[in-house]
Amino acid sequence: MKTLRKLRPIFLLLLIAGIYFRDEIPALQAVSGVSEPSAGMRARRADTSDAIGEAFRSGRSDVLVTGEGRVEKLLRDDQKGARHQRFLLTLDSGQTVLIAHNIDLAPRIPDLRRGDPVQFMGEYEWNERGGVVHWTHHDPAGHHPNGWLRHNGERYD
Repeated sequence: MKTLRKLRPIFLLLLIAGIYFRDEIPALQAVSGVSEPSAGMRARRADTSDAIGEAFRSGRSDVLVTGEGRVEKLLRDDQKGARHQRFLLTLDSGQTVLIAHNIDLAPRIPDLRRGDPVQFMGEYEWNERGGVVHWTHHDPAGHHPNGWLRHNGERYD
């Protein structure tokens, strides 16, 4: 009985972690249409929006990108599992990407409007509509590169 009491905090921690990751992964799959990258992620660093165009043309995913675009359309938040603020950005190239910003791990961007410039760092995932940039927040587990969004001089990560 004493052994069970000693193990209770560990069991609770594992239960909470299981619930968190159970909710996080389906939300990313629903937003991006792909599964969550493994801890040994194959992300490749790319520093311009042109890298997004190249990744889109070649069908690549798991590409760490930085860039900037203008808000084309505000979408409703994804409320399934981990919550995500979602909006479409038009890049200088004319390509649009969906930004899926986890607002359970990072603050949402308040007062975001169509036409606003937004800078980003995150992970690009390919889809036929132009792709998704997610992981625009810190990783509480420390296993994934930290991403961010910048709007009106404020950083959201």
